[in-house]
Amino acid sequence: MNTARLNRLFAPSGNCFDVAIDHGMFNEASFLGGIENMTKSIQTVAAAAPDAIQLPPGTARILQAIPGKNRPALVLRTDIANVYGTPLPRSLYSEVIDRPVEQGLVLDAACVVVNLLLLPNQPELYRDCVRNVNALKRECEIYGMPLMVEPLVMQDNAKGGYMVDGDIAKILPLVRQAAELGADIIKADPCTDVSEYHRVIEIAQGIPVLVRGGGRVSDAEILARTHELMQQGARGIVYGRNVVQHANPGGMTRALMAIVHDKASATDAAKHLA
Repeated sequence: MNTARLNRLFAPSGNCFDVAIDHGMFNEASFLGGIENMTKSIQTVAAAAPDAIQLPPGTARILQAIPGKNRPALVLRTDIANVYGTPLPRSLYSEVIDRPVEQGLVLDAACVVVNLLLLPNQPELYRDCVRNVNALKRECEIYGMPLMVEPLVMQDNAKGGYMVDGDIAKILPLVRQAAELGADIIKADPCTDVSEYHRVIEIAQGIPVLVRGGGRVSDAEILARTHELMQQGARGIVYGRNVVQHANPGGMTRALMAIVHDKASATDAAKHLA
């Protein structure tokens, strides 16, 4: 069943575009831009036919209520963390939802996703995440559910909340740890020098790597970066704010799908936004 679910995620091209609309899980007002109305957001993105949409349990039902056989696959967010605000709370946590794989089965998810967070001087939070991955891995094996692990290296929060660290020397060992812990899919940040991303692909030891989108950037930047990442060997992308906060989320979805599956150039992909 693991393979059957993976086949629902990855298109015949061998690649996957997963649109993340799970930001409301983290109790941050700034994350709600573009997704205030989740029914509208999910239906708009689903109509543009990405391979998957990433959602928490409470709003996954909106996606699964869409009639027909052709709706995007569900990637179920399984953990809640309080690490994205500024300043950081005095006590950090990463908490997994109750019986996450069972919830995934009930919701007909094709995959579950969990964070592997590495923040400066926060070893307890990191330990929580390792425990979460370990616990999920065995449950996923029992039920045939693919496990996506999200190794996320973050900067010192004093520089602002939700600031990822693009230092490849920090990204590589955390991606490798995700592989060693048993990830079926790895969702990793781009490095500062995108031309080096092939090293992330290599360190993942054959496990498909989907690249996170991060903060909102210009259309030209996100399309050019995505093209370069796919050239470097990524098997797809997981983008949220660069889709749902776009003036034309459906068009941006189609533009990115053209790069991920059809090897379109950034210039050709941009025609979907016209």
